[in-house]
Order: sequence, then structure tokens, then C-alpha cells
Amino acid sequence: MRRAERGDTVTIHYIGTLDNGRIFDSTTDDDPLVFTIGESRVFPAMEHAVTGMRAGESKNVVIAASDAFGPRLEANLIKLDRESFPVGKRIELGQKLRIEFEGGKERVMMVHEVTETEVTLDGNHPLAGLDLTFALRLDAIEGPA
Repeated sequence: MRRAERGDTVTIHYIGTLDNGRIFDSTTDDDPLVFTIGESRVFPAMEHAVTGMRAGESKNVVIAASDAFGPRLEANLIKLDRESFPVGKRIELGQKLRIEFEGGKERVMMVHEVTETEVTLDGNHPLAGLDLTFALRLDAIEGPA
């Protein structure tokens, strides 16, 4: 039976969990993950884990934070004066806000801390700094088109 290799399009199902067992993502029967090995559409560590597997094979893979969303960076925290927000705007811990920066670039950031005078926003990915475990099953392998 053939093994997945670079250039193959693979179909996988997975359940992604954190160290505490919380599920952060999973596929469904109607919506598997399909990608071509080597196109960098998923983490390189995920491509590496799938390479060499056979259709129908399952395995558990731990992807270190450094190989997933990277470390949590203090540089991605910004503090703004509470006065920067419209009067009466409700700002709550964990809330996601779309922030516009100079040059018109927008970014979604999460409210990390709120005081009467300041709001701290976190631009890190929610899974930054966390190791990710995937229980995955390779369902299909298609050779290069």
C-alpha cells in the first residue's frame, strides 16, 4: 500500500487538543482537512507527520508551540488609554476588537486587561505558546495532478 509523500494531496481527519485535554479544533465527516504535502498550507510539522503514512493509518502527533503558532510575545501586547475608545463603548476581558493601525492596516486583537484608565490588547494568536496534540487519521492519498 502506498505511503504519502511530497506532492501528494491528502485527506485527513483530526482532533486537536491542548495539554489540559481541551479540544481546540477538529474536523467533521463532511469537512475533512485536504492539503498537498509541500505547499505549506498547514504547519510543516503536520506535513512531516503525514509524510510516510498510509491511507487508513492513525497516529497522535505533538506539535511544539515553536512549530505551531510560536511563542507568546510581550511585543504583541499594547496598552491604550481608555479615552482612545468611544465614550460608552463597553470593553470586556476576552472581547475581540478590530483595531486600525497607521497605514490602514487592521488587526483583530483580544482584550487582555481593562482598568479605568487603560486597555491592554493582545495580538498574539490564541494558541501561541501552547503545544498542540493532534489525533489524526489519513483517509486518502492522491498523487500529483
